[in-house]
Amino acid sequence: MEHIDASVEHSTPIWAVFGDLMSGLLGAFVLILVGVLGVQLELVTSLEAEIQKRQQEEQRRLALEKALAGPLASGRVTLNNGKIGISGNVLFALNSDQLQPEGRQVLKGLAQPIAAYLSVGEQMLMVSGFTDDMPVRGSNSKFSDNWELSAQRALTVTRTLIEEGVPADAIFAAAFGSQQPVAPNSDAEGRARNRRVEMAPVPKSRPPVKEGKEANG
Repeated sequence: MEHIDASVEHSTPIWAVFGDLMSGLLGAFVLILVGVLGVQLELVTSLEAEIQKRQQEEQRRLALEKALAGPLASGRVTLNNGKIGISGNVLFALNSDQLQPEGRQVLKGLAQPIAAYLSVGEQMLMVSGFTDDMPVRGSNSKFSDNWELSAQRALTVTRTLIEEGVPADAIFAAAFGSQQPVAPNSDAEGRARNRRVEMAPVPKSRPPVKEGKEANG
């Protein structure tokens, strides 16, 4: 009997250790489950935010297309993957950076939809000027080359859009000269297509993050 009692006394701590181990495993499982549920909740929240963002972008895109319906139907404006193209003949006379009345009306109709499109999201509007490959020097033009002509045309469009309500910090101008033609410059029709201004949304650059003490003020 004494031998049996001693055996029982020695076996009791084993069950206690086993119980503690199971409790620890259960606690760890609960922690893992809570972590997984937290990750899932975060993923669902992120997905909902992304869906809402996509819906807003789609609404802005549709509003922009609606505003462009008239110019698109007349062929004065093109829209391709969010990039708006306007024929140079609509905006400017040959070798000129002065807006024609028709061009000003087109830009006036575009300004508010563009401003609304840029009001949501981290995007800016790049206004790009393009020319054909015919040299402007010697044609009684005030511009020394096609780079300067395309730059001034892009600036004219940019300033007009700002005057009509597009925020100045959400738009900038770029010049491409005769580079990146959309048609051969071998005939008048192709050169007319290459004389154009394009407007496209681009990601807004973020200011660099300062490190160390400067980052804290």
